[in-house]
Amino acid sequence: MSAVYWITGLAGAGKTTIGKLFYERLKESCPNTVFLDGDLLRQVFGDDLGYSESDRRKCAMRYSRLCRMLQQQGINVVCCTISMFDEIREWNRENIVGYAEIYLKVGMEVLAMRDQKGLYSGNTAEKDGRVTGIHIAYEEPKSPDLVLINDGAKKPEEQVEIMMSWLRGAGKQETV
Repeated sequence: MSAVYWITGLAGAGKTTIGKLFYERLKESCPNTVFLDGDLLRQVFGDDLGYSESDRRKCAMRYSRLCRMLQQQGINVVCCTISMFDEIREWNRENIVGYAEIYLKVGMEVLAMRDQKGLYSGNTAEKDGRVTGIHIAYEEPKSPDLVLINDGAKKPEEQVEIMMSWLRGAGKQETV
């Protein structure tokens, strides 16, 4: 059966880096696997939504519905997105068969040090300059299937090994 691996966390948490590596490993044994990333999906959908709370909700629901559609067609999905709303993650749990939520937890001080997109320093091209977790509330996932502390103590490849071990263990809820 196919599944959706919803990798969530704040900007700079390592979602895309770890998600791509996880996708590559998963694809070795499950060739029917696709990789989706929030930044790329915005472009695919025509970059027609802004960054207001309402637009972010619409955007997140697009991702959820796309993931469900792909999963229903027997495709495994690795989707990396901030996914800042509990209601979206709850919708996923209720509407996507094989939904697994993986939360990359990173402290604000680590995110500010990484600041790959200039979001935390204010040097960003983001349209409204409002950053999730600073200017916009982030509803931290309440019951993710796997929590990875991604503070830099483990390399991305090590995080993926943890994910693969978790997957082999039938995906029981875990914090690592």
